[in-house]
Amino acid sequence: MVLYLILAGLFSYLLTYFTRKVAIKKAMMDLPNERSSHSVPTPRGGGVAIALTWFISISFLYYFNQIEKSLFFALITGLLLSIISLIDDIYTLKNKPRLFVQALVAGLGLYFVGGFNQVDLGFVMITNSLVLNSFAFITIVWFINLFNFIDGIDGYASSESIFVIATLYFFTGESFLLFLLMALVGFLPWNWDKAKIFMGDVGSTLLGYTLIILLFYYHNQSQLSIFEGLILTSLFWFDATYTLIRRFINKENIGQAHRKHAFQRIVQYGFSHQKTVLYGMGINFILFYIVLLTKQMHVLDIIGLFGSILLLFTILFFVNKKKAF
Repeated sequence: MVLYLILAGLFSYLLTYFTRKVAIKKAMMDLPNERSSHSVPTPRGGGVAIALTWFISISFLYYFNQIEKSLFFALITGLLLSIISLIDDIYTLKNKPRLFVQALVAGLGLYFVGGFNQVDLGFVMITNSLVLNSFAFITIVWFINLFNFIDGIDGYASSESIFVIATLYFFTGESFLLFLLMALVGFLPWNWDKAKIFMGDVGSTLLGYTLIILLFYYHNQSQLSIFEGLILTSLFWFDATYTLIRRFINKENIGQAHRKHAFQRIVQYGFSHQKTVLYGMGINFILFYIVLLTKQMHVLDIIGLFGSILLLFTILFFVNKKKAF
């Protein structure tokens, strides 16, 4: 297993190198503008390396019966998302075809993991399948898109994903997660400050889909509740959701690119991409310990989620006041 993991990381690293060469040759470049957090043209589409490493790995594991069948089909469905996202990276598609494929993938993924099972809120148990699966469907589509939003500074989305996958492995012990971890580890050196390539939609949308599918799967398997999963991922979904709501209230064009996420504003205050990512990792460790405490003290996980949101609200308050650092 160790050898295969090393090979997966090496494959991802080398494939990112070749993807960068092709992207430069084909002029697949992200050009800086007033809403960018980078200052030089940078090739995009590096997520191809993550996607190929991941899909080859889980196919290999499935062939040798090392991954549960329904989970494999849910995860491999992400291939459709990667294809449409790669096309979008190359040609820039309109919203409708992208949203159609995202909805299709969300529906298929939810079907393969067996839907979204009952949820205990402490004072009431929600068992209505229509309510639960409607929530799950919307959440999957949202995660697909919000990962695209947080892929705004060097190394942020990939580092966040590495952290979440590592914590999922800690709580579940599922070895197949390490292959996605190594796919990201192989890509990260090329994406670290200063980034030599961006992952693009092909990487960010796949990561968002894969992580939320894993959260619903582990909830159904009673290995990790959806609330605990949301705590572990709250740094990026909270920032993206809060920013979207605030821009909507301010009657801004929410479909237009911007630099109003908390991590982008921290960079605007003069901090490097690298330091900003490291601050994010520090917050992630706090969120990780909140999950540990809810488990060890047998506290309702929804209370832990509220605590995490309160923590992030506090941090965001200081970021908005430019007093965070």
